[in-house]
Amino acid sequence: MQQSKIWLLSTLILSIAITSLHYTDNAIYVREYPEPEWFTTSGVLITWVVMTAIAIISYWLYSRQNYWLSYFLLGMYAGTGLSSPAHYFYGELSQFSIKMHILIWTDVITGLSVVAFLTWSLLIAQEWRSNKEIEG
Repeated sequence: MQQSKIWLLSTLILSIAITSLHYTDNAIYVREYPEPEWFTTSGVLITWVVMTAIAIISYWLYSRQNYWLSYFLLGMYAGTGLSSPAHYFYGELSQFSIKMHILIWTDVITGLSVVAFLTWSLLIAQEWRSNKEIEG
């Protein structure tokens, strides 16, 4: 359990760092990203704060062995990174700078790392079973 908590915490810290770079860039340069008109600086920042809170809460729940709710929130949080290629729906690849491409795809990689942890904990380690064994 201790090793898995370290793995999850490391993954979330990396993901939060990457998303903070991506979302900050997106908020500052919102007009340079090919995006719909409703896409705003405040919307980007609010989304980042909410999703970061979800990541922190999911870790807190996981560390208290509330696995199912933690898994649900981790899945939601993983969507933060996995949805980053949606930027490409609003413009051609050439409209994005190299920096934008790097931020988008590092966000995807960290989202995949959250999914990897979630898959391992849920299906391979089956940590959620240890909670029932203790109670039963």
